[in-house]
Amino acid sequence: MELDIIENKDGKQGNDNEAFESEGQQHICTDVEISSEGIDNASAKTGQHDKSLLEKKVEALQGYMAKHKDQIHLIIQLVLAAGFVAMVIAACVVNFHRAVGLLVISLVTIFFLVWDWMMERYGEQVWEALAPIRDLLSRNLCGIRWIIYMSVLVAVVCWLALDTAQRGTRQLVSFFGLLLFVFLTLLFSKHPFRWSWQTLVFGTGLQFIFGLFILRTTFGLGALQWLGNKAEAFMSFADTGSKFVFGESYMDHFFAFRVMPILVFLSSVISMLYHIGFMAWLICKIGFIMQVTMGTSPAESMAAAGNIFLGHTDSPLLIRPYISELTLSEIHAVMTGGFASISGTILGAYISFGVDATHLLTATVMSAPASLAIAKMFWPETSVSRSNRPVKMDKGESKNLLEAASLGASRAIALVASVLANIIAFMALLAFFDAVLSWLGGMFDYPQLSFSLICSHVFMPLSFMMGVSFEDSFIVAELMGIKTFLNEFVAYQKLSELINRRKAGGPEYVNNVKQYISVHSEAIATYALCGFSNFASLGMSIGALSAMAPDRRSDISSCGLRALIAGSISCFMTACIAGMLYIPDSECPHLLSVEFNNTSMTNSSQLHACCTELYNSVTVYEPWNVTTGDGFSQSSLLGCCTLTPPERFNCSLML
Repeated sequence: MELDIIENKDGKQGNDNEAFESEGQQHICTDVEISSEGIDNASAKTGQHDKSLLEKKVEALQGYMAKHKDQIHLIIQLVLAAGFVAMVIAACVVNFHRAVGLLVISLVTIFFLVWDWMMERYGEQVWEALAPIRDLLSRNLCGIRWIIYMSVLVAVVCWLALDTAQRGTRQLVSFFGLLLFVFLTLLFSKHPFRWSWQTLVFGTGLQFIFGLFILRTTFGLGALQWLGNKAEAFMSFADTGSKFVFGESYMDHFFAFRVMPILVFLSSVISMLYHIGFMAWLICKIGFIMQVTMGTSPAESMAAAGNIFLGHTDSPLLIRPYISELTLSEIHAVMTGGFASISGTILGAYISFGVDATHLLTATVMSAPASLAIAKMFWPETSVSRSNRPVKMDKGESKNLLEAASLGASRAIALVASVLANIIAFMALLAFFDAVLSWLGGMFDYPQLSFSLICSHVFMPLSFMMGVSFEDSFIVAELMGIKTFLNEFVAYQKLSELINRRKAGGPEYVNNVKQYISVHSEAIATYALCGFSNFASLGMSIGALSAMAPDRRSDISSCGLRALIAGSISCFMTACIAGMLYIPDSECPHLLSVEFNNTSMTNSSQLHACCTELYNSVTVYEPWNVTTGDGFSQSSLLGCCTLTPPERFNCSLML
C-alpha cells in the first residue's frame, strides 16, 4: 500500500511536471508568434514610412481611375470619335471623289450607332406610343394583308408586261420557272394547306426587291461592283502569306497554294469580327428584318441570317441553346438555310476561281429569305413554337482580338483539310463513275455515256425553266448535277473553266461541242450553284446538329432529305429571279467579230440573235449608205447579211 501511494504520488508529480513543460512550450510559442507579428507590423510600418511620394501619388491615381473608369472610357471614346471625324473631313477636303467610300461607311456607321442608342434608351416609350396604331392594324390585319398581296401581284405583272415589251420575252421563261418551283413546293408540301401567305409573299418579295435594286439600278449595281472589287483586293492580301510559306512559285499549284490560304485568311478575319461584336450585331439586324416581315420565329430567322456569313455547320451554333426546343418545322428551316447558302469563307475561294463577285455576293443575301419561304412551305408550322423568346448571342471563346485571329486561323485547318479531301475523293469518284458508265455504254455502242451526260439530261428542264437558253441548258444542267451529287466546289471549278474559255475568245463550237456559255447563262448558273445542297453536306449537317442536341437526333435525321431538296429549290428560285432581272452587257460585237473571222463558223441561235441586235443598231441614210452603231463593225454587218438577210434594207447594194 505504501508503495502504491508513493508510486501514485510520483506519477502525479510526473504528470504535473509534464503539464508544466507543455504549458511552458505553449507560452514560448505564443511569445514567438507575438514577437514575429510585432516584427511584421514593424516592418510594414517601416515599409509605409519608406514609400516615396511618387509611389503614393501613383496609388492614389490608380484608385481614382478605378473609381471613375466609366467616365474615363467615355472621354477616350469621344476623343477617338472626334479624331476620326476630323480625319474624314480632312480626307474629303483633300480629294472628295477619293474619300466618298470612307464618307459613306462613316455615315452608315454613325446612323446605326445613333439608332441603337435611341432604341435602347427610348425604344419602350416609342413602342407604347405606337399602341393605338398597332391596335388599329391588328383589327384590320387580314384586309391589309390581302391588299398588300394583290398590290405586289399587280406591280409584278405590270413590271413584267412593260419589261417584256421593251426587252423581249426572255425573262418570261424565268418568271414561269419561279412559279413552277413554288407550285412544286406546295404540291409536295408536308402539310399542303397549312402554309403561310405572309412567309411566301414577303420571302419572295425581299428576294425580288433586293435583286431589282442590285441588278437593275445604276447605284445598286455600282455599289455591289465596288464591294466586289474591294473584296477581291482584300482577299489578295492572302497572297503575301502564301508567298512567304510556299515560295515565289506558289501560283504553280493554284488550288492548294492560292485558293486554300484564302480560307485561312477569311476565317481569321471573321473570327475577329465576331469577337468585337460586329458579326453578331449584323446577323441580329438581318434576322430581325426577316422575323418581322416574314412572321418566322427568332431562332430560325437568326440562323437564316447567320448563313449569309457562316457555314451550314457553324450557323446553328448561334442558336445552340435553343435547338432542343425547336419544332420539326423550325429544325427543317434551320437545315434548309444551311443548304441554300455558302459561307463567307468559301465565297472567297469561288471569287478566286474567276466567278463574278457581284453575283456571288448578291446570291448569298438573296438566298436567306428564299430559304425561309421555301422551308415554311415545304414543311409548314403546325405546332406552337417554344423558341419565341429573343435570341442572345455571345462574342465567342476568345479573350482578346489576337486570340480571336489565332483561333479563326486554327479552325480553318479542319476546313481546308475537309475541302482538299473531298475534292480529291469526288474527282476520283467522278472519273471512276465515268469509266464504269463508258464501259456499260460500250456494250450498247454508246461509249460516250458518262455521269455528266446523265446529269445534263436529268436537270436540263430545270435549267431551261430558270431562263438559260436551250443551247446552254445542257451544260448548266451538268453543273447542277455535279453540285447536287458531288460537290459545289467541283461545279464552280468547271464553271470557271467555261468562263475562262469565253474570255479567251476561242470558237464557240469545236467538233459540234459547245465550248462555253453566254454571260447570261453564266450568271444564272452562279446563282443556282450558290449553296451547300449536296449529299455530302447532308451528312455533315445531320452530324453537327445531332451533336448540339443529342435528344433530337431522330427528328433532325427525319428532316434531312426534305431540307436538302428545299435548299436546292431555294437556289433555283434565286436563279430564276436573276434570270428575270439580270441584263448583261452586249458581247455581240466581239462574238460576231470572232465568228466571222473564223474559218469554221457555226450557225447558232446566239449568232442569229446577235445579227438581229446588229440590224437594230443600223441607221439607213440612203439605200447604199448604211452605218452601224453600238460597237458593231462594217465587216460584221456584211457577215450577217450573208447569214440572214434583213428586211429593213437591201444588203446587195452594200456589196
